[in-house]
Amino acid sequence: MKLQVENLSFAYDQKPIIEDICFTVEKGEFVGLIGPNGSGKSTILKNLYRALKPDAGEVKLDGENLFKLNHKQAARKIGVVAQEDVLPFDFKVEEIVAMGRSPYKKLFDGDSQKDKEVVRNALAYLGMEDMAKRKFLCLSGGEEQRVLIARVIAQETDFLILDEPTNHLDIGYQLQIFDLVKHLNVTVLTAIHDLNIAALYCDRIYVLKNGRVFTSGTPEEVLTPEIISEVYGIE
Repeated sequence: MKLQVENLSFAYDQKPIIEDICFTVEKGEFVGLIGPNGSGKSTILKNLYRALKPDAGEVKLDGENLFKLNHKQAARKIGVVAQEDVLPFDFKVEEIVAMGRSPYKKLFDGDSQKDKEVVRNALAYLGMEDMAKRKFLCLSGGEEQRVLIARVIAQETDFLILDEPTNHLDIGYQLQIFDLVKHLNVTVLTAIHDLNIAALYCDRIYVLKNGRVFTSGTPEEVLTPEIISEVYGIE
């Protein structure tokens, strides 16, 4: 599944946050967005998964206008793990993972046999079968994030958007989460805070500065002392 972003712009209270953002994510790629705090990484992703509405620009998914899809249609194509995913109630792990099946259901549909099987398989992939009945708020941060990954796996999409999914986790959990995502063999677009993680997992990287794409390329091409100095202001 290919994503094309063309001239995406968004302003908050008439202050531009991102301007003329253009990039592509080819089918099967693992693409990262990096840049300092406030450079626009999360704003781009929120515009893509429609938590925010862009002021200008076009986004196509396999040639189809993403913004013309209704929410269920979009949810069948793109799975999202947001930076802050606050749940209003303390659900069981299996109940949260089952929420990933909602794009395929009508309002009052219960869980089908297929839904239950998909949830079981998602939990098994994350090694969390024995936690299915546990309450979400009793989990560690790393376990919570694995549950949210299991939820998007249950959604059965070919494209994942991840908004700095591991920035509050220790290095062991960070590597574990990115390993699990990498081996799903789906198309991934993710904002990444840690440059070492970006170097390890990304096929290509877009570097952001002041709400614009500063440069892009492979990790070897963009994670150079010169570019890091120019973008982050450090030697």
